[in-house]
Amino acid sequence: MRTAIDSSVLLCILRRQEGWESWRTTLSRAAEEGSLALCPVVFAECSIGFASFDEALAKFDSLCIVYDPFAPAAAFLAGQTFLRYRREGGPRQHLIPDFLIAAHASVQADRLAAIDRGYLRTYFPALVLLDGK
Repeated sequence: MRTAIDSSVLLCILRRQEGWESWRTTLSRAAEEGSLALCPVVFAECSIGFASFDEALAKFDSLCIVYDPFAPAAAFLAGQTFLRYRREGGPRQHLIPDFLIAAHASVQADRLAAIDRGYLRTYFPALVLLDGK
C-alpha cells in the first residue's frame, strides 16, 4: 500500500504545527503498510525550509519518504481535472499544483495523506484520503 503525502501534512510535521504528532503517528502506521511518497510539487513546496538540496533529501529520507516523479498519466489527469474545475466556475483559490498532488496520488499511490480543503473529495472522489486522527 503506497501513501502519497500532501504538502499540508508534511509542513505540519516539519513545522510542528498543531496536530503534527497525530500526523506523525498516522504516517508511521502508513509506512508499516507500505511506502510513503512525495511528488515534485510537494518536494518543492516543502524544501523551502532547508538550506540545501542534500539537507532536504536527508530529512525526507529520515522520515522514510521517497521522491516519486510524475507519470505522464498523472500529469494528464491533473490537467483535465483542473480544466473541469475551472469550467465549473472554480475560483483561482486552487491552482494546478493542488491538482497535480491529488492526481499523482490517484495514479501512483493507493491513498493521500492530506488536510482536505474540500476540492479533493469533489474532484477526486475515488481518492482515498488519510486524516491525521
